Amino acid sequence: QVSLVESGGGLVQAGGSLRLSCTASGRTFSRYNMGWFRQAPGKERETVAAISWSGGRTGYADSVKGRFTISRDNAKNMVYLQMNSLKPEDTALYYCAARSGTYSEYVSSYNYWGQGTQVTVSS
Repeated sequence: QVSLVESGGGLVQAGGSLRLSCTASGRTFSRYNMGWFRQAPGKERETVAAISWSGGRTGYADSVKGRFTISRDNAKNMVYLQMNSLKPEDTALYYCAARSGTYSEYVSSYNYWGQGTQVTVSS
């Protein structure tokens, strides 16, 4: 089992950058595939980015490709989401999540979730 805590959210102007961090507890963190997801008010939770347990495979939503980068440091039990060229439509509550087993980008396939960190992009 793994527990997740997100940090790094905040208010930023359009065109700015933020880096989200996810701290994981548990000795088997390196066995988990990780993902970042977001949910805006009135909308369903959606996948932003995912990364395999080794870091060798990553995937991104079309809306963030070229602007966001997911990475992980298994030695530190950390996952990051570097967000550049932020847009007002990126405003949402961002969640970190983990799943065991095979790599997946589907929201419903993730087992463990953090509480989320708010990202607000002003125009």
